[in-house]
Amino acid sequence: MSEFEFGVGLFPTEPLPKMVHLAKVSEELGFSHIWVGDSHLIWREAYVNMAAMALSTSKVKLGTGVTNPLTRHPSVLASAYATLEEYAPGRMIVGIGLGDSSVETMGMKPSTLANFEKSLQQMRELFAGREFQLDTGKIHLLHPCKSKVPIYIAASGPKMLELSGRIADGIIVLVGVADEYIAHAKEKIAAGAKAAGRKLEDINLVLWVPCAVSDNAPAKDAVKAHVARVVAHPLPYVLDPNEQKVLEEIRKTYDYYHHMDQQANHADVIPDWLVDKFAIAGTVDQCRVQIERIKRTGIQQIAIIPYSCPGEDREATIRGFARAMG
Repeated sequence: MSEFEFGVGLFPTEPLPKMVHLAKVSEELGFSHIWVGDSHLIWREAYVNMAAMALSTSKVKLGTGVTNPLTRHPSVLASAYATLEEYAPGRMIVGIGLGDSSVETMGMKPSTLANFEKSLQQMRELFAGREFQLDTGKIHLLHPCKSKVPIYIAASGPKMLELSGRIADGIIVLVGVADEYIAHAKEKIAAGAKAAGRKLEDINLVLWVPCAVSDNAPAKDAVKAHVARVVAHPLPYVLDPNEQKVLEEIRKTYDYYHHMDQQANHADVIPDWLVDKFAIAGTVDQCRVQIERIKRTGIQQIAIIPYSCPGEDREATIRGFARAMG
């Protein structure tokens, strides 16, 4: 595996010029990856953002953080990524999951594992210029990829982690930042990899981390809405009684139209002690300690989702985390 990397997840909650600015800043500060959120009803369009970011940067890798095979048919995803790859070869990554806010706000349910696996197979066939059989007939892409576009699966539950271990080029791990949480996830991934004759070391592991950094303002409150969503995901371990009580409160209050919204009601039920298990939040020095610990877990990339502290903005967190990276 390559040296340890850092990514930044940019949910397109602001106008396109601001998103492009954040992408350029991230590249200048040494982040190797930018992951663009795809939830078309509550955020700006992901693929427009990715194209604009690709045009405005030169080396950073770009991927969805994450898309899904329901609101985005696999053939549409294949065409979009083949087009982006044509402009920026070697810089594109498909980040994909079962579907979260993008499907929930449409009144839909997340993909089944079987449909998900079939969808990824279809994308790979289309990327390679081969025909793929749909129920309605055979399809193929007239502008296939000239080089491989890796597929990274977002996973939190045990079955999804095992599936990812079998078929993913990389895995976006959404289980929290505690050592024991990461270890549980790696066990499930390793089991899936072994079943497919693969090794855990052959799969790039990206730890998805809500983050707020400030030496001047309280940081933990800024990430609580995101922590609420992570806790509510299926996880590869059993929550302790105190964590379970918090989960019950989250389920009562969660509103997908306020998905990852810092002011959402579901943020109110997250205590500070739980933030430490699921996020990186604090001063630059406190975040540096967290980074060094996570590096020892066998993860290859920390991808932060930056949140703004009171009186500051996302860019301040990105810059603060970059100081902690150093």
